[in-house]
Amino acid sequence: MTAAIDVKGLRKSFGPRKVVDGLSLAVQEGEICGFLGGNGSGKTTTIRLLCGLLTPDSGSGTCLGFDIIKQSEEIRLQIGYMTQRFSFYVDLTVEENLNFVAQLYQIPDREAAVKDIMVRMELDNRAAQLAGELSGGWKQRLALAAAVLHKPKLLLLDEPTAGVDARARRAFWDLISDMALDGMTVLVSTHYMDEAERCHRVVYLAGGKIVVQGPAVDVVENAHLVVFEASGAGIGKLVHQAREAKGIESATVIGQALRVVGTDRAVVEAAIAELKAPGVTWHDVPARLDDVFIHLLGTEEATP
Repeated sequence: MTAAIDVKGLRKSFGPRKVVDGLSLAVQEGEICGFLGGNGSGKTTTIRLLCGLLTPDSGSGTCLGFDIIKQSEEIRLQIGYMTQRFSFYVDLTVEENLNFVAQLYQIPDREAAVKDIMVRMELDNRAAQLAGELSGGWKQRLALAAAVLHKPKLLLLDEPTAGVDARARRAFWDLISDMALDGMTVLVSTHYMDEAERCHRVVYLAGGKIVVQGPAVDVVENAHLVVFEASGAGIGKLVHQAREAKGIESATVIGQALRVVGTDRAVVEAAIAELKAPGVTWHDVPARLDDVFIHLLGTEEATP
């Protein structure tokens, strides 16, 4: 397979703070790669380095076959970039915003291209609506339409569905999956674990470095977490004890269950044996990607 992104040893500092620290990454054509990590882990800066909006202090590599340092302008013409914040003209209509973007990219047959993307994103019935009057989900569709209007080979998404309801997020990701099937490469940063699970591969960043990467199922399996859930009317009385228990990294109530996570089975089993309440029973359950995410965040915070 051909790598759409292939970078090695990227470093970027702002003053004394290292934001990206020796990062190496390869993303194959047609792959959906998910960026995970806490706030300040370097996700947004890495995306900006890849698309030529920032120049690395050191390191090298290519994006879509172009040198990320010497050919950043060529890269920007062939990527779509969707930022966290809606950044289109609220006092222009959907169609007017897309026409403006089409003019910037000097797209041939601009009118046909705009109509085509509005139909694909189901925006055609909202063509005359002011962008500022759209709901969060429809604003994201407009932003995505603008990002792919010029048919880029690579789509960079920086927390694209923050603040959008679950139904709109699912519809948005259906569009992303369809475009990946058509051959577009997607690099997306997200805090939503259900979105990360839809990626072909996830990359977890901490301190500007890649800590773990791979398909979500492999990342979960390789974390070797031990997870138990308690059910019963008395779980509310146990949650605070569980958080103080030796060997339990996290304890939280999810619906009608108390979920505890650790790394040493014998120690966790000994801890839950002491967590007793009338009518409460414990069950060994599989780990999930969000368990791994919380575990890695805790490990990062515990590191000096």
